[in-house]
Amino acid sequence: MIEAVSEDTILITLAEAIEESLPARIAGLADNIRSAGSPWLVDIVPSYTTLMVVYDPLKIDFRQAVSELRPLVTLENTCKRAPEVKGRLVELPVYYSTETGPDLQWLASECGLECEDIIRKHSAVEYRVHALGFAPGFAFMGQVDPTIAAPRKTSPRKRVPAGSVGIANRQTAVYPQTSPGGWQLIGRCPTPLFDQNSLSLLRVGDRVRFKAISREAFLAAGGELTP
Repeated sequence: MIEAVSEDTILITLAEAIEESLPARIAGLADNIRSAGSPWLVDIVPSYTTLMVVYDPLKIDFRQAVSELRPLVTLENTCKRAPEVKGRLVELPVYYSTETGPDLQWLASECGLECEDIIRKHSAVEYRVHALGFAPGFAFMGQVDPTIAAPRKTSPRKRVPAGSVGIANRQTAVYPQTSPGGWQLIGRCPTPLFDQNSLSLLRVGDRVRFKAISREAFLAAGGELTP
């Protein structure tokens, strides 16, 4: 489905529900739209099931933009049953602990598990990056094991340290910068996820695995134990 959202925005919907194949499909469609080199293209914003295209209304109108986008969307739908593009595999180290994950013990109790079970289940899954947003470099990944899923906090923290690894429902993410946040925090990653030069480390369609590391390894990698 292709529809207008505003006077300069088009929304392309590829599915009604989250599917494991969607991140690669959406990333591929975004690449095809960029590769077309249209002078009217301003931005492309991928999400879980949609791709938002921002255009310059001074260079093209809605109907013209749709006529140029439709063949690319049709091609994507024609090829969606083709072998899935795997995407990059990125491994992120995490120091899982109550020291860096203030909600780890609460989550374990809430789920009827031990902290070690939470760590094992969280690091056993290969996640897909479904979308980028909220903050530069913030990657929404899914899906966590349903036995460790937990809702966001009713009252978000005013300050979440950079590198904090959190869970919200069946999503997981790493906070790239210190910011407010309401996800359940279970550990911290020392790997920078965003900088002004290389921008975001993660891209939509990437595969991510978390690897549990020791406190010593975390500190040696540049991790900080900010409360």
